[in-house]
Amino acid sequence: MSCLRRSWFCLLTAVLALNSQLVRAAEPAIRAALQPFVESHSLAGAVTLVSTKEKTLTIDAVGFADIAAKKAMTTDCLFWIASMSKPITGAAVMILVDEGKLSIEDPVEKYLPEFAGQMVNVAQSGDLVVLKKPARPITIKDVLAHTSGLPHLSRAEKQIDMLSLKEAGISYGLTPLMFEPGTKYQYSNAGINTAGRIIEVVSGMPYERFLDERIFKVLGMKDTTFWLNDEQLTRLAKSYKPNAAKNDLEETTVNQLTYPLNNLKRGPSPAGGYFSTASDLALFCRMAMNGGVHDGKRIISEASVRAMTSTQTGDLLNQGKGENGYGLGWSTSRKANNESVIPGPAGHGGAYSTNMNIDPQRGLITIWMVQHAGYPGDGGKAQGAFNKAAFDKFAK
Repeated sequence: MSCLRRSWFCLLTAVLALNSQLVRAAEPAIRAALQPFVESHSLAGAVTLVSTKEKTLTIDAVGFADIAAKKAMTTDCLFWIASMSKPITGAAVMILVDEGKLSIEDPVEKYLPEFAGQMVNVAQSGDLVVLKKPARPITIKDVLAHTSGLPHLSRAEKQIDMLSLKEAGISYGLTPLMFEPGTKYQYSNAGINTAGRIIEVVSGMPYERFLDERIFKVLGMKDTTFWLNDEQLTRLAKSYKPNAAKNDLEETTVNQLTYPLNNLKRGPSPAGGYFSTASDLALFCRMAMNGGVHDGKRIISEASVRAMTSTQTGDLLNQGKGENGYGLGWSTSRKANNESVIPGPAGHGGAYSTNMNIDPQRGLITIWMVQHAGYPGDGGKAQGAFNKAAFDKFAK
């Protein structure tokens, strides 16, 4: 090798090594905090990520993606993120708001006529149900903030991926509301799926294509999908739940989805159907923490990011007790900081214990990726142990 080529090779190697140290260096304190949970069989494995709005500080993997096969968890493992899909759907809606194609105050029936004439259940006794016309129709804001009165799912849905969004929307429009719109908070997959169907109608393209073109490709989220390909299936972490004795783990499936997971006949679920990686979700969170900008390109307006991550539910959540609230597809804090684009911590969890959180006060994004339908022993404390180790090391 010539001196010149050798010099270039050495320089490239040094740059790659430095980049690896800056962006993907493992954090011993995080691994040390989680390893006891793996050894006690209360946590199968986890991928954790800590980031600022500029870069990933550390990404770590502990334990096993497949216990029986002794397959180690790796940082590129995929996970069913379940309801962590909701903030992504919220972002897609706000792209259309920014383009002037809809308003969150618009009634749903403006775009989905099957919702016209929807009734609200005001009394029920045995086989007798009393319905009446609601004081106002449900709005896009209602469906994104879980104040619409729609149930969690319709009677037509046994699994969350059985219907097309058009079919699901029709089933929601035929379902009586549980309460007057805007008067209560009731967590509802049906509401977020309705928002997904509105995206299809307004954009003129399938929901999943709109998300791919307007969010995932732009951010570089190459592993975020409803339908895993053959290669991604090899990186999917197995799911676990407590055994009958509650003293160990046993393998389970994602019981809300239809198998095989690469079957394109499965319907998309904007409320809870996505698979993703920690690195992909970090890209999404950094875009939000930067006020809707990624690599100098604006994806969503700053005003829309603030609306999504601001509490829209007032005192409705938990009857006003505590600090929790809900924005537009995001779980929020009712503690507001008017100087920050994101007024307070915001994020979302998923049914199999995944979680992402943006904390502007600490200046950190934390992502917790596991596949657990419950934990035996003290496994439920593992995420808290991760957060403490991350904050102790990296918080401002």
